[in-house]
Amino acid sequence: MIGKIHSFYAGGTVDGPGIRFVIFLKGCPLRCLYCHNPDTWTQDNALEYEAEDVVKEALKYKGYFKTGGGVTISGGEPLMQIDFVIEVFKLLKENDVHTALDTSGIYFDKNNPEILKKFDELNKYTDLFLLDIKHIDDNEHIKLTGKSNKNVLDFANYLSDNNKKMWIRHVLVPGITLNDEYLIKTKAFIDTLKSVEKIEVLPYHTMGIVKYEQLGIPYRLKGANAPSKEEVKRAKILLGVIKDVA
Repeated sequence: MIGKIHSFYAGGTVDGPGIRFVIFLKGCPLRCLYCHNPDTWTQDNALEYEAEDVVKEALKYKGYFKTGGGVTISGGEPLMQIDFVIEVFKLLKENDVHTALDTSGIYFDKNNPEILKKFDELNKYTDLFLLDIKHIDDNEHIKLTGKSNKNVLDFANYLSDNNKKMWIRHVLVPGITLNDEYLIKTKAFIDTLKSVEKIEVLPYHTMGIVKYEQLGIPYRLKGANAPSKEEVKRAKILLGVIKDVA
């Protein structure tokens, strides 16, 4: 089982609980306006690894996992290589390693029995899903990513129905997702889910612009500013992350 890999990162603290070994896979069907990893969009120049070799690399850092950490597979969109993810996670669970998957859920399709079968298999070996809800409004989601959010929301419901632990991630972009109406609707949807453990608000930043320049890709959010502390706080209140104590 060969995986197309962008890079590894040992010592991650923002991709799930504890200190983690993070595997970034190559390939993604989305073109999010704020994406800070355009170098993962295609599988060009990917590192090729067998699943067993990836696990051997991860287990070198097993001492880190005593912090309650483990291994996270991210991307790109890791479920573009779902069979590889399943194989890696299966081997990690044989070694009692906590597994987390950072995904947009875009490849989920509740009407496709073959895809559902693969997701059911994935569930057996995944302890935590870090699910990116990029925009609650479908038309705005298409503008933001190039794709509908239907599969994403269906996937959230599927995880909830199967009682799979998830952290919801939401990037806060002024003029796009920084909008009271959309934030309230996002919170209302999250409230329908039974297995959400945490909501993470991720303020937009411009640290990825240099990658666009290196790749010769136009940066379509040029001129956009990061949200202010006050805007981030209000978003967290509307999403229920913190209480309004004013």
